[in-house]
Amino acid sequence: MSIHKKSKFEVNIMKQAGNIVALVHANMKEAVKEGITTKELDELAYKIIKENRADPTFLGYHGFPATICASVNEQVVHGFPSENVVLKQGDIISIDVGATYKGFVGDSAWTYPVGEISEDKKRLLKATQEALFAGLEHMKSNDRLENVAGAIEDVAKANNLGIVRQYGGHGVGRQMHEDPFVYNYRTNNPLVLERGMVIAIEPMLNLGCDDVEVLDDGWCVVTKDKKASAHFEHTVHVTDDGPEILTKLL
Repeated sequence: MSIHKKSKFEVNIMKQAGNIVALVHANMKEAVKEGITTKELDELAYKIIKENRADPTFLGYHGFPATICASVNEQVVHGFPSENVVLKQGDIISIDVGATYKGFVGDSAWTYPVGEISEDKKRLLKATQEALFAGLEHMKSNDRLENVAGAIEDVAKANNLGIVRQYGGHGVGRQMHEDPFVYNYRTNNPLVLERGMVIAIEPMLNLGCDDVEVLDDGWCVVTKDKKASAHFEHTVHVTDDGPEILTKLL
């Protein structure tokens, strides 16, 4: 495993990339409503990223055809935006987006309600967001990646939610996916966190079982029991004083 620790200069560029991603999410929060298509959301994200002199990281990545991953209800990750997918009252949508600015990547996902949603879905969104921040608390020098994973697992179990086990967080830098991989449950990972590591923490939790499968398009991941899934992600810099979230508005 080769983990590239970032210099102060590199982290400052990554803050700019993260700010652009945060701008996209600020706009998504306003735009997500009944009647909009996921294709329209994708076009809005592309426009914002380009206006800020960055490139959509996902577009063309291993052939991915869009700027955002738009995953609705039981879709966990990697959903294709489409003019045929119209959001309706009661849906939830996970929007994952990356921006590459001056050679460095910002990567963040958030799950949004469409109008009024069920109590179960509210519980899912609240707990998954809590799991993200519980994990983030351990993103400091000399803590362990295992404690990040364990904190996420504990929130999931306390709320009786399924944990997506095949996908997880990852290092971020010049590439969207760098070492280390971050499981959202304990695996006896011995890695000790060090100042300068930049890692995306991204719990994906389900209302039902852990099990997921990939659709015929080769990308979109759905829960096997077709129950809803939520996804929250921030790109985070490890410091001696604790986590520094890079995917937020400056």
